[in-house]
Amino acid sequence: MEVLLEALEHLTNPNWIMNSGGLYLVLVILFIETGLFFGFFLPGDPLLFISGMIIAGANEAAFPFNTGILNLFFWGFLFCLSTIIGNMVGYWTGYKFTRFFKNRKSRFLKPKHLYAAEKFYESKGGGAVLIARFLPVVRTFVPIVGGIVKMNFKYFMIFNILGALLWVGLITTLGYVLGENPWVERNLEFVIIGLVVLVSAPVLFKMTLGRAKQYTG
Repeated sequence: MEVLLEALEHLTNPNWIMNSGGLYLVLVILFIETGLFFGFFLPGDPLLFISGMIIAGANEAAFPFNTGILNLFFWGFLFCLSTIIGNMVGYWTGYKFTRFFKNRKSRFLKPKHLYAAEKFYESKGGGAVLIARFLPVVRTFVPIVGGIVKMNFKYFMIFNILGALLWVGLITTLGYVLGENPWVERNLEFVIIGLVVLVSAPVLFKMTLGRAKQYTG
């Protein structure tokens, strides 16, 4: 547990990131978090925000272009690509290993849960893929479940791409805009906590409200 906490602390340290592979390391981590089931603990939201800060504060030699905006678009595109491919891998994992996940002895998912998930994906599957981008942990498993219940792949890809563009675009740009603010730099830990709450809270509130209406309707 201590090793895990230490790793997470490093991943929210801009200097450590730049000294350990830079934004290429971020690309790998984003792929793992969105594509492999064991990557659910990785901090995608903070990494995108910090990446925006790094792009805003880096010297020209660190990136392919000599203007910050072009570098923001360049890395934003790569981050989107990494998370899109990650979700595709998650979908493929669920699709190919359906029997394993549907096994009654499986510790991961029960048959009744899969049946409920299948019905949910039939009606709101696209929205689930998009919304999951903004929810830590959930964004790792939603594409896997989408593959398990055989969600239409073209439909999945539309919301996979849209979700990646919104998630990466919003958070990385926010980091870029606020990146050189002295107060943000001094209080980065609190800013990151606030960011996760800010990104997740509206989605969770809407989901809770929708469920409440379902029960009272």
